[in-house]
Amino acid sequence: MTTRFHNYPEPRKGPDAPYKHEDVSVPVLRGPSLAIGASLIHSWEFLQNILWRNAGLLGYRKLTALDQYLPRFDPAVVPNSSSNDSNENVLSSESLPAPSQRRGDSSFWTSADYHQRYLAGELTPTVVVETLLPLIQRDGKQRGKYSIGFVESNVEIIRAAAAASTKRYRAGTPLGPLDGVPVAVKDEVHLKGYKRTLGSKLDFKHGIEATSWCVEKWEEAGAIIIGKTTMHEIGIDTTNNNPNTGTPRNPHNSNYYCGGSSGGSGYALAAGLIPIALGADGGGSIRIPSSFCGVYGLKPTHGRVSAAPTPSLAPSVGVYGPMAASIDDLALAYRLMAAPPPASLDALASGFPSPLTTLFAPSAGKTIGIVRPWLDRAEPAVRAIFDKTLASLQSQYTTIDIDIPYLPEGQHAHALTILGELASGVHPSDVRKLLPHTKLLIAVSGNKSTTTDYIAAQRLRSLLMSHLAHLFTTYPDLVILTPTTPLPGWKIAGGEADLAYGVSDARTSTRNMEYVWLANFTGCPAISVPAGYVAETKMPVGVMAMGEWGSEEMLLGFARAVEAGSVEVRAPLEEEGWVDVIKEAEGKLNGSSASKL
Repeated sequence: MTTRFHNYPEPRKGPDAPYKHEDVSVPVLRGPSLAIGASLIHSWEFLQNILWRNAGLLGYRKLTALDQYLPRFDPAVVPNSSSNDSNENVLSSESLPAPSQRRGDSSFWTSADYHQRYLAGELTPTVVVETLLPLIQRDGKQRGKYSIGFVESNVEIIRAAAAASTKRYRAGTPLGPLDGVPVAVKDEVHLKGYKRTLGSKLDFKHGIEATSWCVEKWEEAGAIIIGKTTMHEIGIDTTNNNPNTGTPRNPHNSNYYCGGSSGGSGYALAAGLIPIALGADGGGSIRIPSSFCGVYGLKPTHGRVSAAPTPSLAPSVGVYGPMAASIDDLALAYRLMAAPPPASLDALASGFPSPLTTLFAPSAGKTIGIVRPWLDRAEPAVRAIFDKTLASLQSQYTTIDIDIPYLPEGQHAHALTILGELASGVHPSDVRKLLPHTKLLIAVSGNKSTTTDYIAAQRLRSLLMSHLAHLFTTYPDLVILTPTTPLPGWKIAGGEADLAYGVSDARTSTRNMEYVWLANFTGCPAISVPAGYVAETKMPVGVMAMGEWGSEEMLLGFARAVEAGSVEVRAPLEEEGWVDVIKEAEGKLNGSSASKL
């Protein structure tokens, strides 16, 4: 592996450990009881100790096998491009494969639909922006119909970007397939001219007035950032329930959450507002919205680059990744944003090869690995769609049973790592300013864990990475397939009261992340693909494929195979929360002076 990768784990089969899962036993708190309980727990250490003991997150410390592994604090594995990175293999961003237009009324609009209309003079980026702004703006008491998914839109910056793009199209010099396409980014990223609150009432900008590298690459390609999207406060849970900013309801069924923590980005995509958005993965935040909202999500091997050497609140576990309404748009967005930055910005990420280089040629061997006891944790509606998807792939892939040791214990180790690192990014004096649910998690899980707990978690990370390396070297081009989440959506059980006060439901949160945590903890790339819908609730269900470090292109190919074989697509226009932006923009253009737009 020394010729293909830097920092590749030692391929080493882990211990034989039968799968055994026990659900966490922490009480659900909601409404006024959550606010009162969080304040008491934050103030009284003996209550913190009781909850910490009952959470059951430290079972992994009893694993004697951990003594045989050194702790691994950073899961980054860097593909070595020295033998493949040649001039003839590197594409320019302008020559990237352009996405296809939507197939008909049963699909979302793609970036190509905007691009082709701009080229034909049927629309301009300016008229698209002027169509979107009234829908998403949050100015004083003026709230657009879809503004619940956004925290801020800088009108002056947006209009200037649209005007520049319109001018390029009129001159016949567009920058490429993304020029003039509206996109949105999660509040977690740095964006010049915008606040950075991480969904809180605090300032996490840290004095940085710059744009994150990955977003800068989109802007250089001509994309128009129409605003920052809402997120779960500090990215600490998976509903996107946020009384600070308001909680977007799922466009497929308003009784359900969009998922989180990148729920605002998922909402903007599922509502048809944009074809591409940016999320951030701190434990599944990219992929859970893509499952609950019926869109695509990619967690890359790397992508954690920001505007400063310390990229986010929790740099060792936070990764930016694209989300999109089509697989073509997902591929385009990833290939542009994942360009390696200069070493002065991020020394580690600068060593990654450019995604515009052909690194992984198609292979004849295609293998799907499944862990059957793990799959059995999925709810019946989810499992039925997963099984149908797996059956549709049998003509192209060989399916094998695999074992991965200590999956429940690994999820606990991952949770402790995430919570500990998130807590370290909030000054103790600021904790009281956070929402009750966030305050509770930081007071208990974030603060009660010890250095010994943290080191043991990193030893388990090392064990899991070595075992995965063993699987990937034994079965080249292996994809490990699971549902994206075992749940067919997360219902807003308490209705408006839950949205007003928030909810603390550790058991459901843990269930929700039961499959997505592994890719995050080990640094492996993963892709979430829409696979079907639950007929009774209209809620989408996704499947998630995880591959070897650096296998993003293989995963994009896998997603195309899923899309071709099993996806049940329903017309977006039938959804209660859908807006047809292109149709409305065409109507606006026809009713206005084209010379002004």
